[in-house]
Amino acid sequence: MYLSTIEKRNYLIGFLFIIFMVSIATFLNDLEIILPEIGALTAGTWIYQNDGWIHQPTKIFLAPSGTAIIGFLVNQLSIGYAQKVLIGLLLMLILLKILRSNLAPSFATGLLPIIINASHWSFIVAILLFTLALMCGVFLQGSYKETTPDKAIQKHHMIIFTIMAIVWVGAVWFFGFAQMAAIPPVMVVFFEVLQKPDYKWRMAAKHFIALVGAASIGVFVHTFIASWIVSALIAMPLVFILLQLLRIKLPAAFAFPLLALVLPKSMFHMLPITAILASTFFLGSIVVLKKIKPILQTKTE
Repeated sequence: MYLSTIEKRNYLIGFLFIIFMVSIATFLNDLEIILPEIGALTAGTWIYQNDGWIHQPTKIFLAPSGTAIIGFLVNQLSIGYAQKVLIGLLLMLILLKILRSNLAPSFATGLLPIIINASHWSFIVAILLFTLALMCGVFLQGSYKETTPDKAIQKHHMIIFTIMAIVWVGAVWFFGFAQMAAIPPVMVVFFEVLQKPDYKWRMAAKHFIALVGAASIGVFVHTFIASWIVSALIAMPLVFILLQLLRIKLPAAFAFPLLALVLPKSMFHMLPITAILASTFFLGSIVVLKKIKPILQTKTE
């Protein structure tokens, strides 16, 4: 896939921004400063410049920061992990509806404090500062002026997302794998494709390979390299190459190598398997839903 000079520049700036974040976390020895979804947000806003993501730059700051605060507060509740994930997702949906935002990575920033059991306010400070920096970057680029807004979140999309989340969380909890309840990059992709008019098996297969591949890259690299910075320096370009080979633009994939850095040990080695199961469930379900939707509409008419 050919890259223009501007695209190369944007990739380099985005890559350096992510490494800067990991470097600060390393210098302060604070894992909670590594925010995986900043990788996805950086790709979607600075590199790919997705219309729906950058149309209103202020929401790049408001939506992820708001959901992060929700997740952080929900994590303080004395309830089970799966219940935290479910309550957090529902509150995040409500916030996005209020903000009229379709910024899917907001779910990931909200789930992260629950996944890593964030307890220090450095997490909130980090998310505020890095999303503010991304917002300023979009303003400076100026491309948002030429974009068209995404449609507001539809009620039936919110209902489908909620039902699928409940089924997934309930299933993994029932089988004793509650730690699989939250897989942010997969849920981000699910929320995005849910709102598209069409989604076919071919694209679902590419998304599956990208997500599982990125998760595997993150785990494989960090298994042999303990350094956060060196792991990110190696894994992020490998994810870029994977996406280039698949000829797709999938910002969520860039979150997986960073997610591998912050996961608890109990979840780390299970990440590729969890990515396989979650991607199969969510992406497969949306393909089926998109296929039966015309049939249901025809019968109704």
